[in-house]
Amino acid sequence: MKKWLYFIFPAILTVIFTFFYLTHIKEAKEKDRIRKAEIARIQKEEADRKAEIEEKARQDASRRAAERAAQEGKKEADRIAAWEAVGKEIQDATDKNNAEADAFSRQIANLEIELDTLRKAKEKLNAEVLAQAKAVERALVDKRTAEIEVQRRTDMIRQRVGSSSMTRMPAVAAPAR
Repeated sequence: MKKWLYFIFPAILTVIFTFFYLTHIKEAKEKDRIRKAEIARIQKEEADRKAEIEEKARQDASRRAAERAAQEGKKEADRIAAWEAVGKEIQDATDKNNAEADAFSRQIANLEIELDTLRKAKEKLNAEVLAQAKAVERALVDKRTAEIEVQRRTDMIRQRVGSSSMTRMPAVAAPAR
C-alpha cells in the first residue's frame, strides 16, 4: 500500500488542483473580460478625449492660421500701400523734375538763340568797326600821301622857280660912285 500512496496522494492533489484551477480559470476569464472591457472603456474614453483635444487643436490651429493669414494680408496690404505711396512720391518728383528740366531746356534754347544773335551782332559790329578803322587808316594814309605829294610838288615848284630866271632879281647896277 505504500506504493499506492505515492500514486493516490498526488492524484488526489491533482484532482483538487484541477477543481480549483478550473474554478479559478472561470473567475480569471471573467476578471480578464471585465479588465479588457474596462481597458476598452478607458481606451475609448482616452480616444474620445484625444479626438476632442485634436478637434480643439485643429480648430485653434485653423483660427490661428486664419489670424496669421489676416495679419499677413494686412501687412502685405500695408507694404503694398507704402510701396505705392513711395512710388507715387517718386513719380511726382520725377514729373516735377522733368517739368523743370523741360523749362530749363526751353530757357537754354532761348538763351542759346539770344547768344547766337548777340555773337552775330558782335561779329557784324566788329566787321563795321574794322571797316571804319580801315577807312580811317586809308584816310590817314591818303592824307599823308597827299601831304607828301604837296611837299614834293612844292619842292618841285621851288626848284623850278629857283632855277627860273624870272624869279631872280635883276642885277642892280652898281651905283656910281
